[in-house]
Amino acid sequence: MAKEIYFDDIEIGSEMPVLNKGPLNKLQFVMYAGASGDFNPLHVLDEFAKSVGMEEVISHGMLVMGFVGQAVTAWMPKKYLKKLGVRFVGMTKPNSTITIAGKVVDKRNENGESIISCEVSAKDEQGDIKITGHFEASLPTR
Repeated sequence: MAKEIYFDDIEIGSEMPVLNKGPLNKLQFVMYAGASGDFNPLHVLDEFAKSVGMEEVISHGMLVMGFVGQAVTAWMPKKYLKKLGVRFVGMTKPNSTITIAGKVVDKRNENGESIISCEVSAKDEQGDIKITGHFEASLPTR
């Protein structure tokens, strides 16, 4: 569970704790397909992936986005999260280890709320970006 964090203790440039996930495996993709209802064969059948020119299956983008959400809410209680948006940039293959990192890019008081804006990204072990994103949180003050 995330510990309490305060607007007053956060500075522009502050980094959120890094989260590493992986190595990812094909069974995880199948389990995610079951949980999400997304049984696109590109995520679960190597034969299909090869038939469309891929080497093997790829992860659901939303699985990687879920890791981003997990990293954010491991840093702060989810009740403070106001917005989370991502852009899917690259495909994630089995056996990849994904690293999620982020930093504060803005702090402001708006309509009585103390808001931080942060950039976030998910990369594999080669540094290839899988997701870029942005989130905002309304934090308590001391």
